[in-house]
Amino acid sequence: MSWGYGTDNGPDTWCKTFETAAGSRQSPINIQTNETTPDPKLSSNLLRWCYPCQSTSITNTGHGWKVDVNGEGSVLEGGPLLEDKYQLEQYHCHWGENDLIGSEHLVDDQSYAAEIHFVHRNTKYETMGEALKHGDGLAVLGVFFKTGKENSELQPLISSLSSIRHKNQKCDFEEPIPSKLLPENHAYWTYLGSLTTPPCSECVTWIVFKEHIELSPEQLECFRTLNSNDEENGNEEPIKNNYRPCLPRGDRSVKASYS
Repeated sequence: MSWGYGTDNGPDTWCKTFETAAGSRQSPINIQTNETTPDPKLSSNLLRWCYPCQSTSITNTGHGWKVDVNGEGSVLEGGPLLEDKYQLEQYHCHWGENDLIGSEHLVDDQSYAAEIHFVHRNTKYETMGEALKHGDGLAVLGVFFKTGKENSELQPLISSLSSIRHKNQKCDFEEPIPSKLLPENHAYWTYLGSLTTPPCSECVTWIVFKEHIELSPEQLECFRTLNSNDEENGNEEPIKNNYRPCLPRGDRSVKASYS
């Protein structure tokens, strides 16, 4: 059985197949703000990104939607990334069955409706496969969604979901990178963690923005119309919960940027 979010194949079972999922540097975590460490070296003004590229396609992975990016020319650098430069590879989202749950990270035990991840590869590694083998291989920007007003930046993506209703369906999605899905206030928390899906490789520098952005309840409901089964399987199984619960922080430090 492949991994998923059900009773038989959900996050509690992943470590049976993916040994790293039981590691000590796993994500997501519950960010306890009174236990974070402000770091003057991490001014939010020093974290920079530039996305002159565009996306190429959108896929229903069976676990959610994923937008692949031709990241040539893109760059994420500064802040906790030291001297390394990272290139955008893809972005995707996690959500829940209602508007009160769905984010993977929590803040002071509080969940958000959804969480979008912008996944970047360290350019000193030539492929994603190689990057997964190294502790500094990936950098992921995490952004929380709350339900509220409609987000116009999401509309092209929302419109494409009807073409990828079923697992493994894919369609062209040649759109600019929606940089407005990143909050105006760039203050963030950062820590060393992992992929939140198998193989749960411990290769991620996480940068989680403190400020959330909004999408409408109707837009979020469109995410839940995707199915986890392929088209030949007659059973419709909507993807209603595709988030991993928090894992222990252990002795890892969570640093906070200076705004």
